[in-house]
Amino acid sequence: MITVTEDTFPLAEVFTISRGSRTEQKVLTCALTRDGLTGRGEAVAYARYGESAQSVMAQIAALPEGITRDALQHALPPGAARNAVDCALWDLQAKQTKTRVWQLAGLAPPGPMITAYTLSLDTPVAMRAAAARHAHRPILKFKLGTPDDMPRLEAVRLGAPRAQIIIDANEGWTTDIYADLAPHLVRLGVALVEQPLPAGADDMLSEIARPLPVCADESCHDRASLPGLLGKYDMVNIKLDKTGGLTEALALRDAARLAGFGVMVGCMVGTSLAMAPAVLVAQGAAYTDLDGPLLLAQDRKHALRYDEAGVHPSDAALWG
Repeated sequence: MITVTEDTFPLAEVFTISRGSRTEQKVLTCALTRDGLTGRGEAVAYARYGESAQSVMAQIAALPEGITRDALQHALPPGAARNAVDCALWDLQAKQTKTRVWQLAGLAPPGPMITAYTLSLDTPVAMRAAAARHAHRPILKFKLGTPDDMPRLEAVRLGAPRAQIIIDANEGWTTDIYADLAPHLVRLGVALVEQPLPAGADDMLSEIARPLPVCADESCHDRASLPGLLGKYDMVNIKLDKTGGLTEALALRDAARLAGFGVMVGCMVGTSLAMAPAVLVAQGAAYTDLDGPLLLAQDRKHALRYDEAGVHPSDAALWG
C-alpha cells in the first residue's frame, strides 16, 4: 500500500528569497507498506518545475501497488513524486533486510558532512546582523537575484569575515550583470555561485570568463542534463527532488565526477526525513547544503544531528 500525506512544518523565522517569503513549509510524506513493514520518503513539490502537491500525489497514486525501484525509474520522470517513492522503497528494503541503505547501495560507511547554512534575503543591515549571528558556521549561503545584491553581499561579508560564502542567484542575472558582479564576488571571497543565468538561457557561460566556480542548479536534474552543461559549468548541485530520488542521485554523482564536474549536494527546505538519503549522496562532495531542518521550528522524531562536525547520517529509526 502506498499513501501520501501533505504535512506542514513551521519555519523558525520568515524565510525570504527573490521569489517570495514564507512562514511554513509543506512537504509530501510517502509511506509504502508491505508485509507489515513501512518505508518512508519525503519530497517537496516545486512550482518552478511545474509541480504541485496535487500533481505529485496523482503521479504516486497511479503507480502499481507492487512497483520495484528499478521499474519506478521508468514509470515516473525525475521529480518530487519519484523521489518520495524511491526513498520509501530504499527505506523499506533496509527494514526488510535489516541492512542499512548505505550497505545496500554498496557505499562506504557515511560520516558527518559540514553543511552550508542559508541566510534569508533581507535588508543589508538585517543581513549583516544575521551573518554575525551565524559567523561561527563554516559556510554561509544566501540567495541573490535582485537590484540590491552588492550591498547585501558586502553586509554579509562584514558580518561574517571568516566564513566561506556561497551565492545562489536563482536564475536572476543577465550575462552583463554577472560579468559586472563577478570581480566583486572574487574580491569578497565568494567560493561559488549557483545558477547565475536562467536555465535554457545559459549558453553565454561558455563564452565569458568564469573567475570563480559556477554551479548548475536549475540546469541540472539528472544524468541526461550533463552533456548540455559541459563548458558552461564547473559544478553541479544534486538535489533528490530534481533527480527523482536516491537511485538517480547516486548515479548522477558518479557520472558528474567522471565528466569532470565538482559536486554539491543541496536540498529544498524540508525535514530530516528528506535530508537523510541526501547525506549519503553528500559523502565526499565539495559542498554540502543540507540545512533544511535548521530552518524549521520543529522537525520529525529521530531528527538528524547537527553539530560542529556537520550533519550526521541518520539513525535507522528515522530512515534507512
